[in-house]
Amino acid sequence: MTAPEAPATARIGVLLVDDEELVRAGLRAILESEPDIGVLGQAADGAEVPGLVARLRPDVVLMDVRMPAVDGITATRALLARPGAPRVLVLTTFGNDGYVYEALRAGAQGFLLKRARPADIVSAVRTVARGESLLFPAAVRELVAAVGPGTGDRLAGRGLTDREAEVLRGMARGLSNAEIAGELVLGVETVKTHVGNVLAKLGVRDRTQAVVAAFESGFVDPRRPVS
Repeated sequence: MTAPEAPATARIGVLLVDDEELVRAGLRAILESEPDIGVLGQAADGAEVPGLVARLRPDVVLMDVRMPAVDGITATRALLARPGAPRVLVLTTFGNDGYVYEALRAGAQGFLLKRARPADIVSAVRTVARGESLLFPAAVRELVAAVGPGTGDRLAGRGLTDREAEVLRGMARGLSNAEIAGELVLGVETVKTHVGNVLAKLGVRDRTQAVVAAFESGFVDPRRPVS
């Protein structure tokens, strides 16, 4: 059942998708205490998401990965296949949940533990609303290692230049464009260009998917700690 719409003055519109009413109520209380965030609606199952997104046009969807009918992975994949899709931030009880890994592969921009601090939840929504990915390289590495990493570098045929490969390794360490620029002694705009080239060559939507691909393919070994 959809909740009442937020005031039109809210700059970041959020759709909450979780089969537990208590979780949705808690998230709504946290988010609506912020002046720049409004909860536009709620859903108890992934099946409700397409219709609500089409009607409410949220900027961010907070998506539970485990739901009884249509799970968050299926809902995320279907949602992000459409043009103009909102950003998706998946919710999970356990950080090593295999569902999270599949949701990231499907195109989610990051994930949050349901027990995260309120300040971290607010920050995560703002981060993905800005068009950035909420990336925890160590956590992604563990997820990939748990499901079985690839052997060898299967990205070799993607035509990455040496510099693009260095940038991808920096992304896999969770470095920002500015941090990569500092390490490689490049301008930030140059790094942005390299990042764009990496995404295009790998055929992925964003940094999160690029890092998943880097670990999954063996380009970066997921069994070795990310420094």
